[in-house]
Amino acid sequence: MYSLTSGAVIETQKPSAANKVKPVKSKSPTRLSLERFFRNPLAVSGLVIFCIILFLTIAAPLFTHFSPSTPDIMNTDSPPTALHPLGTDGSGYDNLARVLYGGRTDLTIAFVAAFAQIVLGVIYGGISGFFGGWVDNILMRFVDIMLNFPFISLVLVLEAIFNTSSMWMLVLVVSITSWPGTARFMRGVFLQLREQDYVVGARTIGCSTWRIIFRHMLPNSTSILVVLTSFTVAGYVGINAALSYLGLGVPPSTPSWGGMLNSYSDYLSLKTEPYAWMPPALMILFTILSVNFISDGLRDAFDPQSKA
Repeated sequence: MYSLTSGAVIETQKPSAANKVKPVKSKSPTRLSLERFFRNPLAVSGLVIFCIILFLTIAAPLFTHFSPSTPDIMNTDSPPTALHPLGTDGSGYDNLARVLYGGRTDLTIAFVAAFAQIVLGVIYGGISGFFGGWVDNILMRFVDIMLNFPFISLVLVLEAIFNTSSMWMLVLVVSITSWPGTARFMRGVFLQLREQDYVVGARTIGCSTWRIIFRHMLPNSTSILVVLTSFTVAGYVGINAALSYLGLGVPPSTPSWGGMLNSYSDYLSLKTEPYAWMPPALMILFTILSVNFISDGLRDAFDPQSKA
């Protein structure tokens, strides 16, 4: 385009669409955290392994047509065969079916118990940390009492009181005996959050206590809860296996990895039947390791000191 100004010819150009500067869209904190997580090779490998284990337990009918709770009394203590790739135990249960379906039991207990523990701990610890003062003193003294009781003793006492043994009873017993540690941790988190500027500002404009807790404090502790939940799940997988191994877990008819280890805990079985006890042991090992790798990755990803 040309224009005449004071007898001179001046060439002007209209700005083209290509020359326009496009605004740079900033990434959300959640997206940055996910990018940091997927750049962590251990975290990604843990996620892949855990997804494989989860698929094997959910799709168990695709890999075996035997029921884990229906014994074959005519075929007990069988070595590996084409019909039973991992053999059968002393009661006639198919070991492959017990390994696959046992994952459902262990993971269900781990996830449900972890969720219950987190909910109880967040509510109890959040109230204690938010209000402080005499409320905090009273609530934390009860937590101190609960933490002084041995965990196994509490499980034995509660199972004796309820006089029953089932998966959901085990979830209840484990949940109500493990929440004090989470409550103490969340109390410290809420003690820090209540001094933040956005909480002080919400109080200043007259927001209610529950609105401050549920709309401001809890959302800002989501990353902490995600990491805490993942660590708790890994812990419960080990706890459930240990309780089942000691005979304090689910009934023997219910498949579980710890129960399988209990069935082959004698010296002769450990020496002569590794095909039977190694698969559940490896499933416990890989599950705990994979969840711990995921937990470490989440902790590093949500760490505000990490660089994008």
